[in-house]
Amino acid sequence: MSGNEIPNAGHVFVVEDDEAVRDSLALLLRLHGYRTTVFASAEDFVQAPACQRPACALVDIRLPGMSGLALQARMMRSDGSLPLLLMTAQGDAAIARTALLQGAIDFLEKPIDETDLLEAVARALRSDCEQLTRDHDRDEVLARVGTLTRHERELFEHITNGRQQREIAEEFGVTVAVLDEQRARLMEKLQVRRMADLFRLRFRVAERAARR
Repeated sequence: MSGNEIPNAGHVFVVEDDEAVRDSLALLLRLHGYRTTVFASAEDFVQAPACQRPACALVDIRLPGMSGLALQARMMRSDGSLPLLLMTAQGDAAIARTALLQGAIDFLEKPIDETDLLEAVARALRSDCEQLTRDHDRDEVLARVGTLTRHERELFEHITNGRQQREIAEEFGVTVAVLDEQRARLMEKLQVRRMADLFRLRFRVAERAARR
């Protein structure tokens, strides 16, 4: 291990058809502690098995076959896609702008400055760490929703549909006071403190359902 190497710094996929550029980028990243896997085409990259996270992809825009932008569009449609850094030739400003609007973390102009590369990779990996944390928190919350009884789920849905307490109480055949107790137990089970938290939780459930 070199003096500059950072153990478990993250995994960088380098997708570049120029072998010399591909190898030099991978070597530089490895010298700074990053694990790397290289690909000569986007098609090879998409067929690769899932990797340990955090990770990011460093992708040339102008690839033979599937372009970098086409690869980005494909990745954006998948759940849990990796942060993307795109490499561009000088004069590709319009393409780079499109890439950023479509969700790329950054773009780097060739020849790539070492400092710019390392800063961009570090930023992309931080972004992936943050996304992994959000995904973990969301999964924990959704798991709690999965433990609700049928009655609790109906109560949760009625409340987050914006229905009035008295209306819900009448439908369930209970008093408003009893409904308040049931709602309190529901919130305790879901580990939320405020009504606004219940609504945010409902939005997460709907978001997950839409992705399936």
